[in-house]
Amino acid sequence: MPTPSDKSVRHWFVTGASGGLGRHLTEHALQRGDRVTATVRRPAALEDLREAYGDRLTVEILDVTRPADVDTVVSRTLQSGPVDIVVNNAGYAVVGAAEEMTVEQIRDQIEVLLLAPMLITRAFLKPMREQGGGRIIQISSMGGQIGVPTHSSYHAGKWGLEGFTESVSREVSDFNIHLTLVEPGGTRTGFVSALHYTTETAAYRDNAVGQTRHLLETADDSILTGDPAKLASAIYDTTRRPNPPLRLTLGSDTYDAIHAALTERLTALETQKDLAASVAFTR
Repeated sequence: MPTPSDKSVRHWFVTGASGGLGRHLTEHALQRGDRVTATVRRPAALEDLREAYGDRLTVEILDVTRPADVDTVVSRTLQSGPVDIVVNNAGYAVVGAAEEMTVEQIRDQIEVLLLAPMLITRAFLKPMREQGGGRIIQISSMGGQIGVPTHSSYHAGKWGLEGFTESVSREVSDFNIHLTLVEPGGTRTGFVSALHYTTETAAYRDNAVGQTRHLLETADDSILTGDPAKLASAIYDTTRRPNPPLRLTLGSDTYDAIHAALTERLTALETQKDLAASVAFTR
């Protein structure tokens, strides 16, 4: 029996497909003859693709922060046949100092960026295990490996997603289920224009928070170098590899930022080697 990655026509499940990278991935898979179940909040956003590709595209309305709705949509999707590739793509960012964020803003960030992909991943593990394998693509970010001012809740969600995914990838490797964290850099998907902002406070106006906030408020996607169509192509190609990487770093800005962050952390760790050993019991 062919493994999911060997099938000529594969079934994708993509969240947050109404725009940005999710839409590009959906269109890329359809162009190559695959089937896609795309979840959106605004079904009209994919009407052109539905007209072009007919019953190879199924559009589901889904708020990923509602666990009961996730269960319903996943169950209905599986009734139409096995799902070979799951893409947890839905997401957004709140910009502002941690002190400025409301409880509701923090909670919603964690629900969208971490809890939702955890629940969706769990929902597909058993069917993938029983069908002999599958692929789960987690759209993370360079923000899953680094930290910048104004993005504390966003980083909490993405760093959490990275830890969850690394752990689960080791739990299911025996079942031919592969998980990959995609870490894009700045990509022209409308992400900047869709940022949410806290209510600014005077205390943070002139420090790193205020400077970063001002940069983002006055910027547009033209400052970003990532081509979402090329990202979609790279992600698609990865799903055809028999042994995909756990992390897929896309963008020179991502590579440079993550390389610098890991180097800095390793350097700091090495200075603590003797201290780390000093807390053991003395025989």
